[in-house]
Amino acid sequence: MKTLVVNADDFGFTRDVNQGIVEAHQRGILTATTLMANRDLNESAFNDALRLARENPSLDIGVHLVLVGQPGFPPTVAKLIQAVALHRIRIYDQLIAQVRRILDAGLKPTHLDTHKHTHLLPPVLDAVARISEECKIPWVRRPFDFPLTGQRVSLKKRFTSQAFNIVRPRFTRVLAQHHCRTTDHFAGFQITGHYNAADLAHLIRNLPEGITEFMCHPGIFGDELRAAPTRLKASREQELRALTSPEVRTALAESEVTLSAYPQL
Repeated sequence: MKTLVVNADDFGFTRDVNQGIVEAHQRGILTATTLMANRDLNESAFNDALRLARENPSLDIGVHLVLVGQPGFPPTVAKLIQAVALHRIRIYDQLIAQVRRILDAGLKPTHLDTHKHTHLLPPVLDAVARISEECKIPWVRRPFDFPLTGQRVSLKKRFTSQAFNIVRPRFTRVLAQHHCRTTDHFAGFQITGHYNAADLAHLIRNLPEGITEFMCHPGIFGDELRAAPTRLKASREQELRALTSPEVRTALAESEVTLSAYPQL
């Protein structure tokens, strides 16, 4: 049996990103999203995401934990590693505050992931796994892409994805120690920002048996997104078109892939 969770990062980043995520859920195949709640986030975008989450109870909500690339945090993963080595950042305290902000808003997140996959770093993974267990948020992203064939993937992305596997044994062991759950497979890292409906349909037709999380970044390319600190801008609308495409729906049906969210797994 093949099951697919389609999970959008960056809910709460900007209001036009929020709009794209909800549209991908209402009109397309998106089933889940993870909400950003770092302290220096755009307040209006965060509140807009809370409103939309309440208005769309079928949209499965998780937490997109932030330690890098946003105001108040190191700008790059390399700088984050340096800050961690020098004990300049209290990882658990930063992350649990973000989770509590969402819990205090009355939402009940079911899954966790991190901005820029920082939970591949051992100290971050330890904090995320601890939070998963303490807050009873059972699902944690396993960001190891399954091998892609026939897809347009840059050599840099392919090499980076393969390099992630260095930490895979410890990653699996830590999550098991804290009773965290993960999907069987993951996809999206290598093609984020570079796929269209045909590419997504091809991926769906080649899904392995079991449960796969597909990471995506839909959005509307509006004024807020244009001004936001992210490399993914116009590509978010392309992802939205792919996620709402009849071609992708056809691929799901013909491949007998079941769409799901984390609470139904």
